[in-house]
Amino acid sequence: MKQSPSSASAALPVVRLLPKSKPQAIRHGFPWAFANELVMDRRTKGITPGDLVVLEDAERRPLGLGTMNPLSKIAIRILDFDTEAEINEAWFVAKLTRALQHREILYAEPFYRLVHAESDGLPGIIIDRFGDVAVIQPNAAYAEAMIEPLVAALITVTGVTTVIKNGTGRARSLEGLNEEMVVVHGDAPTGPVPVIMNGATYLADVMGGQKTGLFLDQRPNHAFAAGLSKGGRVLDVFSHVGGFSLAALANGAASAVAVDGSAPALELAQAGAAATGVADKFETRQGDAFDMLEKMGEAGEVFNVVVCDPPAFAPSKSTAEKGLRAYERVARLAAPLVRDGGYLVLCSCSHAADLKRFRDASARGIGRGGRRSQLVHTGSAGPDHPLLPQLAESGYLKALTFRL
Repeated sequence: MKQSPSSASAALPVVRLLPKSKPQAIRHGFPWAFANELVMDRRTKGITPGDLVVLEDAERRPLGLGTMNPLSKIAIRILDFDTEAEINEAWFVAKLTRALQHREILYAEPFYRLVHAESDGLPGIIIDRFGDVAVIQPNAAYAEAMIEPLVAALITVTGVTTVIKNGTGRARSLEGLNEEMVVVHGDAPTGPVPVIMNGATYLADVMGGQKTGLFLDQRPNHAFAAGLSKGGRVLDVFSHVGGFSLAALANGAASAVAVDGSAPALELAQAGAAATGVADKFETRQGDAFDMLEKMGEAGEVFNVVVCDPPAFAPSKSTAEKGLRAYERVARLAAPLVRDGGYLVLCSCSHAADLKRFRDASARGIGRGGRRSQLVHTGSAGPDHPLLPQLAESGYLKALTFRL
C-alpha cells in the first residue's frame, strides 16, 4: 500500500464523485463512497485494492484521504479528512491512543473492544482486547496491506504481548480478501483466555471460536438480564459460551440452562461456570435451538428469565424479511417458557433488521405464542462499541426485554 507523501497529496490518484452524487454526507462525516457514486474509468478500476486516493466531488473540491478497493461495493473508505495526512505507524498510534483513552475510562480491567472500525476512525478494523492478548480483524484491503504498522502501533499503545490476526468472515470476502488465522506477534495461547465481566469468568477461544472468541458487545445487556434473574431460573438460548447465563448465576440466579448447537462452545461455558464457582447451578443442553425450544414447551418447562441471542438472521437487506420471520419464530417458541410476570429477552445483531422491524417481529411472535407483554427495556451494544451517527450499520445490536 502506498503511503501519503509528506509534501502534498498531489502524488496520490484522484477519484471523483459523479455529478449526481451528494458530497454533503461525506463532508458531514459519512465514511464511505460506493462504487456506483464514483467515476469508474479504466484508471480508477486499475487502482490496487488498499491504495490511498484523494476523493473529490464533481467540482474537483477535495473531500478527504481515502483507501480504494475497486473490487468492493464500498469502493472508498475515508481514513482522514485531511488530504495531507500521512498514513503510517504514527497515524495508527494516534488513532489507537484515542480509542484506548475511552476504554480505560470505562473499564478497570483490560477486557473490551478497543477499536470498533469506522466509529473509532479505523474503517474496516476490529480489535478486541483480552488482557495481554489482542485479536485484530482486518476487514478492509488497506488494513490487510498495512498490518505490520498497525500491529506495531497496537503493541506500542497497549503493551499487549500476543496479537492474533483473525482474517475470517463475510466482511473479508466482500473485500476480495483471503481467509487466514495467524499469530502475528508473540505466542499463541495454550488454551482459552479467561475474561472477567459482570462478576463471571468467561473463556474465550481466540484461535478457533466465533468472531474474536467472545461477544463483548452484550456486556451491558448481560448485566441488565442478570439483575432480573436473582433467585430465579434462567434459560439462555443460543448461549455460545454462556454469556447471559453465567452473568445471571454470578449475580444470584438460582439456576441456569444454556442451550447451543456447538459442543465446543458449551464445553467452554461449563468451564466458565466452574471458574466462576457456579458449576453446581449450571446445566447445558446441546441441540438445534428451535427444536430445543419446542421440546421444552411440550414438556411444560418454565423459567423466570428466558434469553434468546441468535446469530444474525438478517445479515443483508436481501435476507431481511426471511430473518425477521426467524426472529418472530424465536419469540413465538420462547414466550410460553416464561412464567407469568417473568421476562423474555430477545436479541438481534442484524443491522438490516432495524429496531422497529425487530421490535414488531418480536411482539408478533409473543402474541402468536399466546402471551401479552410489556416492553420494559431496550438495550444496545456497550460503550466500547460506539455508534458513528452518520453510519447506521455501526449500531447493529438490539436487546429487547419484555415482561410477559
